[in-house]
Amino acid sequence: MPLLLGPCCTSPKLCFPHPLAAELIFAYYFQLPMKPKDDEKQRAIAEATFNLVAQTGLSGLTMADIARTAGIATSTLYVYYPSKDELISQLYEEAKTATMQRLMEGVVPGTPLRGRVRRLWGNLLRHRLERYAEVIFQEQYYNSPWFTQGNRELSARLAAGFLALIEEGQQQEIFKPVPLPLLTASVVGSVRETASLIRAGTLPDDEAVHQAAFTLCWDAIKA
Repeated sequence: MPLLLGPCCTSPKLCFPHPLAAELIFAYYFQLPMKPKDDEKQRAIAEATFNLVAQTGLSGLTMADIARTAGIATSTLYVYYPSKDELISQLYEEAKTATMQRLMEGVVPGTPLRGRVRRLWGNLLRHRLERYAEVIFQEQYYNSPWFTQGNRELSARLAAGFLALIEEGQQQEIFKPVPLPLLTASVVGSVRETASLIRAGTLPDDEAVHQAAFTLCWDAIKA
């Protein structure tokens, strides 16, 4: 099997045993455009990754498992993401961006602080309940050795609105004068535990439960 394209090589599959190498090199040699990436495949890859991590964890995740769960060939997956590291980094950045955008939906500057924090708390709870596997993926990746400095910087930028809201409460002496991370951890932890109780069926997913849980959270952080 020849390793270089020759005048008789009219098909990439005849010249290269690996499908991805064939497509890349054949496209370059004949100046052919690569196939555009398919949005449906990208969504399938993301959902497969989130679900696998939620089921078995991040450390055992393989490109072959992702491809199989997404219903695509492993060689196709490598066209979209050249490595596992790049795949999980890019998916984290996309998921984190969407999460923080949803977190701040309806949080209107200038309105009473309690109402804004209540809206943020509810947004975070709904997101955790509806996108559980995605949230678990983000949490595992954040605490993994694969988490990069670039990921960390992006995460800090995206969280700026959340942090500013909590800091505003401290400046107005509404929240306890403790380190800011303790306050944010109290809010996020309240959401996490409430979502766990709802997912387990211990509590119903209704407004009365949400309001009771938020009131406990608010009482814990207010001065």
